[in-house]
Amino acid sequence: MNLSLYALTVLIWGTTWIAIKWQLGVTPPPVSIAWRFWIAALVLFALLRIMRRPIWPARAAWPYLAAQGLALFCVNFLCFYYAEQVVPSGLVAVVFSTAPLLNSINGRLFMGRKLQPSVIVGALLGLIGIACLFEQQMAGHAGDLVMWRGLAIAFLGTMCFSAGNLLSSRMQGMGLHPLVTNGWAMLIGASVLTVGSLAAGLPFALEPEPRYLGALLYLAIPGSVIGFTAYLTLVGRIGPERAAYCTVLFPIVALAVSTVFEGYQWSILAVVGLVLVVAGNLVAFDLTRRMFGARVTKRPA
Repeated sequence: MNLSLYALTVLIWGTTWIAIKWQLGVTPPPVSIAWRFWIAALVLFALLRIMRRPIWPARAAWPYLAAQGLALFCVNFLCFYYAEQVVPSGLVAVVFSTAPLLNSINGRLFMGRKLQPSVIVGALLGLIGIACLFEQQMAGHAGDLVMWRGLAIAFLGTMCFSAGNLLSSRMQGMGLHPLVTNGWAMLIGASVLTVGSLAAGLPFALEPEPRYLGALLYLAIPGSVIGFTAYLTLVGRIGPERAAYCTVLFPIVALAVSTVFEGYQWSILAVVGLVLVVAGNLVAFDLTRRMFGARVTKRPA
């Protein structure tokens, strides 16, 4: 089950990049993100109703839901949409692949989790591998101040992603299912984005192009409803440190898509990077057997 959730997350999030690219254009990014999570939240609530599951969380969960909505489904995406406009996507991928390290460090600082050396070593190997894969895009940008500002914003987005992971882990420890927490957190994030967009005078009309609308539906349902539910369920099962390692793997799927649709050219260094990513994955998961064979013991709420 864990392996299936992991593979599903990597495959879906490895392909959402092209849908996000198709959304950049007429509709402002905050508006596109708001529509994405309005649709996703409504689908999640409909699923909960069909499955006859409780929809209203306990009162104690609301501060965590509000924080997750702001961090994971609002600021996180605003940061990465901005970063993608000023920074090569390869560099953004390198920054985002620090998520396993951030989850390990933040889990230790804020939740008292024990640092797992295998996860840290595996994440470092994966980060080096991603850097090798995107070395051509990284070359020649050392003196670009706009790029460095974009990288800082991408790092802020990754911090928000990590915070959302830990908040989800905390709420699952309280007995709340990710379908419920995702639905409310997405609704909160979409509401904040909507109010902010209207206050800023941004047009809220959608671009009436089939490619844009198709991308919106793909990001809302596979990318958000399925992807975030699978990923955050994995966070509850194996812990945020190991679950976040898929953020190192999904750029590899994106590269495979880029090879087909954009003519990405593989070099010897890129192949070395791919090998390092796979090696890091094996190290982080203790050769996969132990990770996928047992659940992480949850702390009491």
